[in-house]
Amino acid sequence: MDTVQVLPENYKEVCSIDLQKNKKEALIVNGIGGAVSLAMYIIMEIRKPFMVWISEMADKGLLLPALAALILGTVIYVVLHEFTHGITMKCMGGKQVKYGFTGMYAFAGSSKDYFPKRQYICIALAPVVLWGIIFAVLQVFLRGWEWVVWFLQIMNIGGAAGDIYVTARVAGVSKTILVMDTGVSMTVYDM
Repeated sequence: MDTVQVLPENYKEVCSIDLQKNKKEALIVNGIGGAVSLAMYIIMEIRKPFMVWISEMADKGLLLPALAALILGTVIYVVLHEFTHGITMKCMGGKQVKYGFTGMYAFAGSSKDYFPKRQYICIALAPVVLWGIIFAVLQVFLRGWEWVVWFLQIMNIGGAAGDIYVTARVAGVSKTILVMDTGVSMTVYDM
């Protein structure tokens, strides 16, 4: 099935996910994301303690550039994460993508497109896979800057908890579903 802009007549809403409005779901997803982020922090702390890294960067006169790279990298990463969703939506046949920020979540979405299950899972997971690979490669080559890159990887994986949650929710349902993802809520339709 292809992405469509008109919901077929025999399709009805079967569920919706709105992490902006459903506080219980949001708490679960953000709790999982926080736990994953903490575990990743501990892994890196064991490998190279943060304070040791800070001291090394200060001794090299690179602490301020490293902190600036961390802050700027964080902002740029959030934008690139959402653009990755949007570009993937377009590649999967989406006609309209809107970007925004709700105060709690940055988003890419469409109120015009209904994505089939396979395409929707690709859209949801594209940023965590793409940026996960990029940050893993950078981790190998940017010796001395490992905490900057690792922090971005923590944001990538921990911050994708919502994308992974949505994927898990739609993965177990019918192959004939269509998903409308407006960016802050997803509605699943089926025959």
